[in-house]
Amino acid sequence: MKKILIKNIKQLIQVETTPKEKVVGKEMATLNTIENAWLAIEGDRIIAFGAMDNWGGITDWSNLEVIDASDKVVMPTFCDSHTHIVFAATRESEFVDRINGLTYEEIAAKGGGILNSAKKLQAASENELFDAALHRINEVISTGTGAIEIKSGYGLTVESELKMLRVIKRLKAACPITIKATFLGAHALPTTFKENRNGYIDSIINEMLPIIEEENLADYIDVFCEKNYFTPEETERIIQAGIKQGLTPKIHVNQFNSIGGIQVGVKNNALSVDHLEVMTEQDIKDLANSSTMPTLLPSCSFFLNIPYAPARELINNNLPVCLATDYNPGSTPSGNMPFVLSLACIKLRMTPEEAINAATINGAYAMNLSNELGSIAVGKKANLIITKVIPSFQHIPYAFGSNPVETVILNGEKVSF
Repeated sequence: MKKILIKNIKQLIQVETTPKEKVVGKEMATLNTIENAWLAIEGDRIIAFGAMDNWGGITDWSNLEVIDASDKVVMPTFCDSHTHIVFAATRESEFVDRINGLTYEEIAAKGGGILNSAKKLQAASENELFDAALHRINEVISTGTGAIEIKSGYGLTVESELKMLRVIKRLKAACPITIKATFLGAHALPTTFKENRNGYIDSIINEMLPIIEEENLADYIDVFCEKNYFTPEETERIIQAGIKQGLTPKIHVNQFNSIGGIQVGVKNNALSVDHLEVMTEQDIKDLANSSTMPTLLPSCSFFLNIPYAPARELINNNLPVCLATDYNPGSTPSGNMPFVLSLACIKLRMTPEEAINAATINGAYAMNLSNELGSIAVGKKANLIITKVIPSFQHIPYAFGSNPVETVILNGEKVSF
């Protein structure tokens, strides 16, 4: 069995001797770190780690690769728990529309937005979608992502939603990265159902979900709960149907308005509620009494020039926070997690320690992967980042726009970019 020893690590961060599912509130300010460290991998697992002056790792030195990480940081790969990385075409024209003063809602009203992506995706073949998404996945791996959630939602017909989910299933089999699939048929109301909302929801529940269960195409179910999209009552109906088919809820909520979606998520034990740019005091109280992970998407706020989620208020109320990219062609055409960390520190006023916790262990929680990924612990999967030469882990969010990653190890194997 192949073994890797990483030695002379400047800082080995996010280490755990007793692994946690997530970190919350004030705990997020602590990032367990070993200075001048080593780490041993056997097969696809972390088998030992410690300080260089306290060696106790590999004893069988055959078939061993030694990596010298002098002046470099080693950490777990990022866990990006919210993306729409399978899509047919980019949307630069809408970017220009926003520069010229149109709002997100105005662009959607003239046929842009989600419906624009749906039209293009419906015309694309499964192979075209697969090849394009595979390229994007390789790109995000190069910036340190080792686990990713991918949503459907640009199909909006039975055939095209299933096409998207089948592409995601193929990506799961083809990629070294850990992938979770989310069914987001309720991303927008198709034009053909404009006067028949219940008809489309019936199609989601009675036509799409049974095939998704039969072919094992999804792990989660999601709904865009927002004005002009789906109401809290419709959201609950859809996610409860998904729960009956074995899918765990994850909900888009509070991007532009607080309309009760968080309460629906908490009531139905949603794994996460995502966006949260607009929050009320009641929303925060309700989340504080739940196991639901608040997931923030600051690069969406950056790109759309909308308010940023109140991360400090959430953390100060003893809540956990997760960070994800929201990689999609309309509101966040980037899957760069280091830049998300920079935005979290600059715009959300999170410390580097909080941001890294949010993008690793809490991201793993938001994909039911805490037992495998998100921290450095014996027995966990060897999904690791080795940075370039940098002064400290704080340099990762500080040097915004640059890629700090030199080497990515997934499943105990170095990845070629």
